Amino acid sequence: MLVKWIRCTVTDPRGFEQGQRRWAGLLGEPGFRGQGGGWSRGRPSVAHVFAFWESRSFYDSFMARAHDRLAAAQAGTFKDMQAKLFEHRFDVRTGFEPRFGDADVVRVAHSRVHSERAEHFALMQEKIWNPAMAGSPGMLRAMFGEAPGDEFLVLSMWQSAAERGKYRPERIERLSLRAQTDADVVALAGDVVQLEPSWTV
Repeated sequence: MLVKWIRCTVTDPRGFEQGQRRWAGLLGEPGFRGQGGGWSRGRPSVAHVFAFWESRSFYDSFMARAHDRLAAAQAGTFKDMQAKLFEHRFDVRTGFEPRFGDADVVRVAHSRVHSERAEHFALMQEKIWNPAMAGSPGMLRAMFGEAPGDEFLVLSMWQSAAERGKYRPERIERLSLRAQTDADVVALAGDVVQLEPSWTV
Protein backbone atom coordinates (compact mmCIF):
# COMPACT_ATOMS: atom_id res chain seq x y z
CA MET A 1 0.00 0.00 0.00
CA LEU A 2 1.16 3.52 -0.84
CA VAL A 3 0.54 6.53 1.43
CA LYS A 4 0.61 10.10 0.17
CA TRP A 5 1.04 12.73 2.89
CA ILE A 6 0.22 16.29 1.86
CA ARG A 7 0.83 19.30 4.10
CA CYS A 8 0.15 22.94 3.21
CA THR A 9 -0.55 26.37 4.70
CA VAL A 10 -4.10 27.43 3.91
CA THR A 11 -4.69 31.06 2.89
CA ASP A 12 -8.43 30.76 2.08
CA PRO A 13 -9.98 28.29 4.57
CA ARG A 14 -13.50 28.42 3.14
CA GLY A 15 -12.34 27.92 -0.45
CA PHE A 16 -9.96 25.18 0.63
CA GLU A 17 -12.69 23.27 2.49
CA GLN A 18 -15.09 23.56 -0.45
CA GLY A 19 -12.36 22.25 -2.73
CA GLN A 20 -11.56 19.46 -0.31
CA ARG A 21 -15.09 18.07 -0.72
CA ARG A 22 -14.48 17.74 -4.46
CA TRP A 23 -12.02 14.94 -3.72
CA ALA A 24 -15.07 12.69 -3.29
CA GLY A 25 -14.40 12.19 -7.01
CA LEU A 26 -11.67 9.74 -5.94
CA LEU A 27 -14.35 7.13 -5.23
CA GLY A 28 -14.30 4.55 -7.95
CA GLU A 29 -10.71 5.32 -9.02
CA PRO A 30 -8.90 1.99 -9.57
CA GLY A 31 -6.66 1.17 -6.62
CA PHE A 32 -7.90 4.01 -4.37
CA ARG A 33 -8.22 2.87 -0.74
CA GLY A 34 -9.24 5.99 1.20
CA GLN A 35 -8.42 9.59 2.08
CA GLY A 36 -8.82 11.79 5.14
CA GLY A 37 -7.29 14.77 6.85
CA GLY A 38 -7.79 17.87 8.91
CA TRP A 39 -6.15 20.81 10.66
CA SER A 40 -2.97 20.89 12.71
CA ARG A 41 -3.77 21.34 16.39
CA GLY A 42 -0.55 23.31 16.92
CA ARG A 43 -0.67 25.50 13.79
CA PRO A 44 -4.33 26.06 12.88
CA SER A 45 -3.63 27.32 9.33
CA VAL A 46 -1.78 24.11 8.40
CA ALA A 47 -3.79 21.34 6.73
CA HIS A 48 -2.76 17.69 6.41
CA VAL A 49 -4.25 15.16 3.98
CA PHE A 50 -3.48 11.42 3.86
CA ALA A 51 -4.36 9.40 0.74
CA PHE A 52 -3.96 5.63 0.40
CA TRP A 53 -3.50 3.62 -2.79
CA GLU A 54 -3.09 -0.10 -3.38
CA SER A 55 0.14 0.42 -5.32
CA ARG A 56 2.39 2.96 -6.98
CA SER A 57 1.14 1.98 -10.44
CA PHE A 58 -2.50 2.76 -9.55
CA TYR A 59 -1.40 6.08 -8.05
CA ASP A 60 0.70 7.02 -11.09
CA SER A 61 -2.21 6.21 -13.39
CA PHE A 62 -4.53 8.49 -11.38
CA MET A 63 -1.96 11.32 -11.37
CA ALA A 64 -1.64 11.11 -15.16
CA ARG A 65 -5.42 11.17 -15.72
CA ALA A 66 -7.80 12.67 -13.16
CA HIS A 67 -5.66 14.42 -10.53
CA ASP A 68 -5.41 17.88 -12.11
CA ARG A 69 -9.16 18.11 -12.71
CA LEU A 70 -9.93 17.39 -9.03
CA ALA A 71 -7.12 19.62 -7.74
CA ALA A 72 -8.29 22.63 -9.79
CA ALA A 73 -11.07 23.32 -7.26
CA GLN A 74 -8.46 24.22 -4.61
CA ALA A 75 -6.16 26.35 -6.77
CA GLY A 76 -5.16 29.58 -5.02
CA THR A 77 -6.42 28.54 -1.56
CA PHE A 78 -3.07 27.41 -0.10
CA LYS A 79 0.71 27.84 -0.27
CA ASP A 80 3.88 25.94 0.70
CA MET A 81 2.48 22.55 -0.28
CA GLN A 82 4.67 19.54 0.46
CA ALA A 83 3.72 16.05 -0.71
CA LYS A 84 5.58 12.83 0.06
CA LEU A 85 4.97 9.20 -0.86
CA PHE A 86 5.66 6.32 1.53
CA GLU A 87 5.42 2.58 0.97
CA HIS A 88 3.62 0.75 3.78
CA ARG A 89 6.18 -1.44 5.53
CA PHE A 90 4.27 -2.85 8.50
CA ASP A 91 1.31 -2.27 10.82
CA VAL A 92 1.66 -1.20 14.43
CA ARG A 93 -1.40 -3.21 15.31
CA THR A 94 -2.56 -5.94 12.98
CA GLY A 95 -4.75 -5.15 10.00
CA PHE A 96 -4.23 -1.44 9.39
CA GLU A 97 -7.06 -0.06 7.27
CA PRO A 98 -7.22 3.52 5.90
CA ARG A 99 -10.50 4.31 7.68
CA PHE A 100 -11.05 7.65 9.42
CA GLY A 101 -14.66 7.47 10.65
CA ASP A 102 -13.92 6.18 14.15
CA ALA A 103 -10.87 8.40 14.77
CA ASP A 104 -10.76 11.91 16.22
CA VAL A 105 -7.10 12.73 15.70
CA VAL A 106 -4.15 11.46 13.66
CA ARG A 107 -0.59 11.68 14.93
CA VAL A 108 2.04 11.91 12.22
CA ALA A 109 5.77 11.47 12.89
CA HIS A 110 8.27 11.94 10.05
CA SER A 111 11.90 10.87 10.56
CA ARG A 112 14.98 11.25 8.42
CA VAL A 113 17.50 8.62 9.49
CA HIS A 114 21.25 8.05 9.01
CA SER A 115 21.47 5.56 6.12
CA GLU A 116 23.67 3.13 8.04
CA ARG A 117 21.12 3.17 10.91
CA ALA A 118 17.95 2.75 8.82
CA GLU A 119 17.50 -0.97 9.48
CA HIS A 120 18.18 -0.49 13.19
CA PHE A 121 15.57 2.31 13.27
CA ALA A 122 12.96 0.06 11.60
CA LEU A 123 13.79 -2.82 13.95
CA MET A 124 13.41 -0.59 17.03
CA GLN A 125 10.07 0.63 15.69
CA GLU A 126 8.94 -2.98 15.50
CA LYS A 127 10.40 -4.24 18.80
CA ILE A 128 10.10 -1.21 21.13
CA TRP A 129 7.77 1.49 19.82
CA ASN A 130 5.08 -0.76 18.32
CA PRO A 131 4.26 -2.68 21.53
CA ALA A 132 4.19 0.60 23.49
CA MET A 133 1.84 2.27 21.00
CA ALA A 134 -0.34 -0.83 20.61
CA GLY A 135 -0.85 -0.89 24.38
CA SER A 136 -1.86 2.78 24.59
CA PRO A 137 -5.52 3.41 25.45
CA GLY A 138 -7.40 5.02 22.59
CA MET A 139 -4.87 4.13 19.88
CA LEU A 140 -6.99 2.54 17.15
CA ARG A 141 -4.40 1.56 14.54
CA ALA A 142 -1.15 2.75 13.06
CA MET A 143 1.28 2.05 10.25
CA PHE A 144 4.98 2.45 9.51
CA GLY A 145 5.99 3.58 6.03
CA GLU A 146 9.26 4.13 4.21
CA ALA A 147 10.37 6.49 1.44
CA PRO A 148 13.60 6.60 -0.58
CA GLY A 149 16.38 8.55 1.10
CA ASP A 150 15.99 6.86 4.51
CA GLU A 151 12.76 8.65 5.42
CA PHE A 152 10.09 7.04 7.57
CA LEU A 153 6.51 7.87 8.51
CA VAL A 154 4.54 6.67 11.52
CA LEU A 155 0.84 7.41 11.15
CA SER A 156 -1.38 6.62 14.14
CA MET A 157 -5.13 7.09 14.57
CA TRP A 158 -6.56 7.90 18.00
CA GLN A 159 -10.05 7.97 19.45
CA SER A 160 -9.46 11.38 21.00
CA ALA A 161 -6.81 14.00 21.69
CA ALA A 162 -7.21 13.29 25.42
CA GLU A 163 -6.22 9.64 24.88
CA ARG A 164 -3.27 10.74 22.73
CA GLY A 165 -2.22 13.00 25.63
CA LYS A 166 -1.84 9.97 27.94
CA TYR A 167 1.17 8.94 25.88
CA ARG A 168 3.39 10.72 28.43
CA PRO A 169 6.61 12.63 27.62
CA GLU A 170 8.60 10.79 30.31
CA ARG A 171 7.48 7.45 28.89
CA ILE A 172 8.50 8.55 25.38
CA GLU A 173 11.90 9.60 26.73
CA ARG A 174 12.44 6.19 28.35
CA LEU A 175 11.45 4.36 25.15
CA SER A 176 13.64 6.67 23.10
CA LEU A 177 16.70 5.79 25.21
CA ARG A 178 16.00 2.07 24.85
CA ALA A 179 15.57 2.40 21.09
CA GLN A 180 18.73 4.59 20.70
CA THR A 181 16.60 7.01 18.68
CA ASP A 182 19.11 9.87 18.96
CA ALA A 183 21.78 7.74 17.25
CA ASP A 184 19.42 6.81 14.40
CA VAL A 185 17.64 10.05 13.59
CA VAL A 186 18.93 13.06 11.65
CA ALA A 187 15.66 15.02 11.87
CA LEU A 188 12.26 14.37 13.42
CA ALA A 189 9.07 16.35 12.79
CA GLY A 190 5.55 15.62 13.89
CA ASP A 191 2.06 16.97 14.27
CA VAL A 192 -1.31 16.12 15.76
CA VAL A 193 -4.13 16.53 13.23
CA GLN A 194 -7.75 17.18 14.21
CA LEU A 195 -9.70 15.22 11.62
CA GLU A 196 -12.44 16.92 9.60
CA PRO A 197 -15.14 14.33 8.85
CA SER A 198 -16.22 16.14 5.67
CA TRP A 199 -12.75 15.55 4.18
CA THR A 200 -13.00 11.78 4.44
CA VAL A 201 -13.41 9.91 1.16
